[in-house]
Amino acid sequence: MTDTLEIFAVTPPGLEAALLPEFRALGYKDARYGAGGVTMLGGWPDVWRLNLELRGATKVLARIGTFRAMSLAGLDHRADEFPWDETFYSGTTVRVEASCKRSKIYHAGAAIERVERALLKAGMKPSADGEVTLKIRIEQNIVTLSVDTSGESLHKRGHKEAIGKAPMRENMAALFLQQAGYDGSEPVLDPMCGSGTFLIEAAEIAEGLQAGRSRSFAFEALASFDEAAFKALRRSVSVINGPARCFGSDRDAGAIKGAIANAGRAGVSALCDFQCKPVSDVERPDGPAGLVIVNPPYGGRIGDKKQLFALYASLGTTLKERFSGWRVALVTSEPGLAKATGLPLIQGPAVPHGGLKVWLFQSPPLK
Repeated sequence: MTDTLEIFAVTPPGLEAALLPEFRALGYKDARYGAGGVTMLGGWPDVWRLNLELRGATKVLARIGTFRAMSLAGLDHRADEFPWDETFYSGTTVRVEASCKRSKIYHAGAAIERVERALLKAGMKPSADGEVTLKIRIEQNIVTLSVDTSGESLHKRGHKEAIGKAPMRENMAALFLQQAGYDGSEPVLDPMCGSGTFLIEAAEIAEGLQAGRSRSFAFEALASFDEAAFKALRRSVSVINGPARCFGSDRDAGAIKGAIANAGRAGVSALCDFQCKPVSDVERPDGPAGLVIVNPPYGGRIGDKKQLFALYASLGTTLKERFSGWRVALVTSEPGLAKATGLPLIQGPAVPHGGLKVWLFQSPPLK
């Protein structure tokens, strides 16, 4: 092990490029995106900072070791020699996961058993409910050991309780906002806001709030953790004043109640204006044009898509008639429904979501 780690931020497939600007904004100019996420070199303080700051990531993994093993006996030997105490305290409960691909060692369960035995010898406690997860990847006989430094998925910000019928995960919402060109400087409106995920993320971006400010992380249980140094990375949150520039509406009164409560827990109530109304009653807010971003119902997600064409057509009519100059970003699994809006939408790359493929459709400023 060295002081320099390979750090991998996991993100939903299809959205890797949208995560990279977050690294650039944090000053990590050498970070590179590839299949499944973004990779960079750094130290443990960078791991803590990425968990705290990244909005689009699902997990932050830290590679703690790499070695060759051509057999289970070889894995036994290398695992016994590995300096586990540099990563884990004695007594730490560790969950071990493994995958094997194109290698002499082909049985993941046997690999887990060997590494768990080595951890036990080193004073750790292997457990299916471990406080930290160790991931073993064996590919072409190279064993890579990585620690999941996040714990719970990073989309769980720690301040959202009310959840809609078919929620958009916070990290996906942040990445779709990034793809739509949102930087926090313009108004944003969601006419089918559900529990308010898009708008709360937009408000937090506008205020420069840290995504993980309300939660804990698995790295706090690691031997490398420095509580004082991590505390110095946390930014204090001052009182946020209006006027509102994140506007949400939904025909479901329960969803609006939940969105208001979620915004309150996130500390961004002053920036958010939520109202109970159908799409046909949505009005353009006073002030400059901005971004309309919406995740409407779609066939595989809620109900029968045949009943949704009228809803999408109504959305398109409302936006064309009242939102001149505004850009539109729409997430759906059905290109036909996007077309039903009658808006000049351009289809983005496919993104897996809840067992479906969804796309972000975007328009230029409406005329």
